[in-house]
Amino acid sequence: MSNDTTLTGGCLCGGVRYKLTGELREVVNCFCTQCQKTSGHHVAATRSSLKNFKLMVQDTLKWFSSSDQARRGFCENCGGNLFWQPIGADTISIMAGTIDKPTNLTPADNIFIEDKSDYHELPEVRSGIAS
Repeated sequence: MSNDTTLTGGCLCGGVRYKLTGELREVVNCFCTQCQKTSGHHVAATRSSLKNFKLMVQDTLKWFSSSDQARRGFCENCGGNLFWQPIGADTISIMAGTIDKPTNLTPADNIFIEDKSDYHELPEVRSGIAS
């Protein structure tokens, strides 16, 4: 299920705040090694077009080039893992846990499950959504 209302969110300390309008992708859980290393577990993210994404406060936002294909946005003060963005894309992925509640988002899929940690057991989730 997608969400087409206005949502807000940000990091723990408030150094980064954003606003989302329009439709969002359902939440995808990513278990890739990079997501594990940046979050300490796995990442649950939705996605927005850049035209529907606005940074309201970005005092502590830092970007890290995690590969030649993508960058990750985080708060340099509290360490909050906030965004993932393919280089040159017109979309941005937003860590779902940073969105203020209620989000009205739904889970859609687990990706890169072959990289999940050995302590993780995954329940069945419907498949077929593009990451």
